Amino acid sequence: MPLLAILFLVTAILYSSVGFGGGSTYLALLLIWGVPYFIFPVIALSCNIIVVSGNCFNYIRAGNLNLRLLIPYLIGSIPLAYIGGSLPIEKRLFEILLFLVLSAAGTLLLFNFKSYDDREESYRKVSTLVSILIGAVLGFISGIVGIGGGIFLSPILFLIKAGRPKHIVTTASLFILINSIFGIIGQLTKNTVLVEVLNYWYLLAVVLIGGQVGNFLNLKIFPTRILALVTAFLVLFVAIRMGFRIFY
Repeated sequence: MPLLAILFLVTAILYSSVGFGGGSTYLALLLIWGVPYFIFPVIALSCNIIVVSGNCFNYIRAGNLNLRLLIPYLIGSIPLAYIGGSLPIEKRLFEILLFLVLSAAGTLLLFNFKSYDDREESYRKVSTLVSILIGAVLGFISGIVGIGGGIFLSPILFLIKAGRPKHIVTTASLFILINSIFGIIGQLTKNTVLVEVLNYWYLLAVVLIGGQVGNFLNLKIFPTRILALVTAFLVLFVAIRMGFRIFY
């Protein structure tokens, strides 16, 4: 499936350029290509981990990690990502949920893309309880659908001005990484056939390359807000494509 591999590569490049993993779009592509339903959450989450690992390393090395911002969201998300990942879900319902997730995520990104280059230093403190609740909701959604959740967390944090842009992007990347790990653990409690997943090893290889390219684009070439805008359009395009598939 050369075209599927190319689309995974492009997705990894675009998403990693703004600190995301691309799990939601990987899932949509796997659905469109008719990959066996019982394995693609594991494929998407594995791709997430591969892509954002490089982001996390670079962001932490640059001194952008803010544990005070990150930890409350992880406290809420980790157990719920595992629980959500372990729940069985019927394919039709999954497709509808994924369509809603993509539509909401693309819209949030579209209306907040300018925030990625915001140099404003002022931000407000969000209560720990609210942060834990947000993390729990996103973790549960992430576990069920098979995404990392950062594509929601990042726009939300920008919207409520929870921290400086560099801290928000780093928080979202680590949120994706850790949620994806626990989401996979939850998914593996179901009847997932790992041998079947290995048939798609080439997708993991191309996102490894794409993640590094996207990281380079973010750090060296294009303004982050432009990359965020392009990513928003990509997410919405995939959502529309899925909507036609589901409802027509």
